[in-house]
Amino acid sequence: MTTTTPTILRITGLKVAYGGIQAVKGVDIEIRQGELVTLIGANGAGKTTTMKAITGLQAWAGGDVQYLGQSIKGVPSYALLRRGLVMAPEGRGVFARMSSVENLRMGAFARHDKAGIEADIERMFHLFPRLRERARQLAGTLSGGEQQMLAMARALMSQPKLLLLDEPSMGLSPIMVEKIFEVVRDISAQGVTVLLVEQNARLALQAAHRGYVMDSGLITMSGDAKQMLDDPKVRAAYLGE
Repeated sequence: MTTTTPTILRITGLKVAYGGIQAVKGVDIEIRQGELVTLIGANGAGKTTTMKAITGLQAWAGGDVQYLGQSIKGVPSYALLRRGLVMAPEGRGVFARMSSVENLRMGAFARHDKAGIEADIERMFHLFPRLRERARQLAGTLSGGEQQMLAMARALMSQPKLLLLDEPSMGLSPIMVEKIFEVVRDISAQGVTVLLVEQNARLALQAAHRGYVMDSGLITMSGDAKQMLDDPKVRAAYLGE
């Protein structure tokens, strides 16, 4: 991405506190249109809290988040979704007693283009062939990997301008993790801007254009993802080398 590419998300000095505990201590992140950016770090670093703050699910204690050039402080989550800011949350959060295809339709609840919705459901079945096989099956009976596919597909049904993926590979088998990352790369290649929070730092950096490292509520490193893969500090702390 060049510096002339429009910035879709700019976070400056973001602070988030739970009671007296400051979970996010002044974070700066920038994402340009069409980028796949990853945020890596240990458990408890503040990654998910940052994602919740971006999407209006967590109040801020300071700083600002600008989406498409406008501050979104105080904007509720449903309004952000209508503007194209969408998250597939940690833990999947599928509607367990609804079928897979009903979950997909729920992802398009803010849309009114019936033909477009049907076309996008077919597109999701092409992107996630397993979901076509499970179209009428209750989401709560799907495997963990299938539920993760469904959560991602449901988020895509809302036609996001910026898609936030929070720990999409958590708890999945190695084969399913590879499949999920294949889809993440496909989504990015189709032009969707993605912010990816992920425990599997190696796969995240391999897939991303740029990366940020978060530690104890602070951004401690950022840069080209491929260069970060070769950084000795990153390799020692997050790649197990």
